Amino acid sequence: REEPLDISKGDESKVTDVDRAINTWYQRELAKMLGMKVKDISGTAGWGESVRIRALRLLAQKESAEILEAADREGRAITDEDVLLTLKRWPFFRNQWRKNVMRPGKTWVFSDTLGLLRDRAGDVHLTAPTRRYPQVVELLARWLMDRLPRETKDFKFTSMNVNCNYAAAMHRDNGNFGPSFIKAFGDFSGGRLDYWPEDTGGDLKKLPQNGRVSFDLKKQLALFNGNCAHEVTPFRGSRYSIVYFTVGCHAEASSHDRGVLERLGFPYPPATADPYALLRPPRGYCKSGQSVAAGAKTSGGCKLAACCTFEAAALQQKTIRRAKTTAVEAKRVAAKRVKPENAKSFYRTDQRRERKGYQEGQEHEANAEY
Repeated sequence: REEPLDISKGDESKVTDVDRAINTWYQRELAKMLGMKVKDISGTAGWGESVRIRALRLLAQKESAEILEAADREGRAITDEDVLLTLKRWPFFRNQWRKNVMRPGKTWVFSDTLGLLRDRAGDVHLTAPTRRYPQVVELLARWLMDRLPRETKDFKFTSMNVNCNYAAAMHRDNGNFGPSFIKAFGDFSGGRLDYWPEDTGGDLKKLPQNGRVSFDLKKQLALFNGNCAHEVTPFRGSRYSIVYFTVGCHAEASSHDRGVLERLGFPYPPATADPYALLRPPRGYCKSGQSVAAGAKTSGGCKLAACCTFEAAALQQKTIRRAKTTAVEAKRVAAKRVKPENAKSFYRTDQRRERKGYQEGQEHEANAEY
């Protein structure tokens, strides 16, 4: 191999003893890059984080902070290259909970949620990676806000799903509020998003194939309703994607968590937001199986269609331009950014009691941290 195997993104059954020895050496090298000792990295690792994962995430955090500061200093937008560098650096969690996106035979996917979520204990809060690596979150959020299409200037979001190297099975993101933006990054072919814009529910297998539309997410930024059926086609190469969306429970978040997200650049929706302000509701399909989705998709403008797309290259030409700043001013801005937190866990039962002021039932910690 030209570089150490990234065990966190590979199949453990194919990992050799040599790979493990190299991995141990690589951990020491990562610690040197961070100016830390391996034991110090291990001691600050969060739930589910190995030394390698913690080290790589710390590097992603460090590099994201440097990119943000450089962008401020140079008065430029966050680029696709900045995002791809961050996603390549980020070691993904083996997520066992997103059953609806898994193909037969799969028991996990590489997927992390950044921003806000409701965990399986019913608590609404920031995810642990959001609190530990805030500049990674800020960089990914700023990428979208730097090129948000004029037609969707009122788009809001509370959360991001970041995904690595899996073709999601047909599913619905039940519980989303309003539309989602999605974009893919990386060196890959295939991997289009097939979407049923008029899907109103029911058996996924009965959706008409001629009722779908297809997005080339390598070249397009797509706005769609995640509560309607969608899937990713097979692909070759390394494919990453980011989905920007609002959780249905956004009005239940604490003012503190909302404030943190706003500081990270999230355009947080008001409690009274209209979920169909940008995209109209789905209309359903005829009993014959024929699509009634004529005019469902538009390109370059929404006008209350069921979905719309924007060419990424054109958006790149329209990114926000900021005034250049001095290095001193850029450092001053950087000093005011959200600071990383290093607690081992944030949502144990005792922490929930302290946070919410009342006793809650026992729950598995894994359900809360991601």
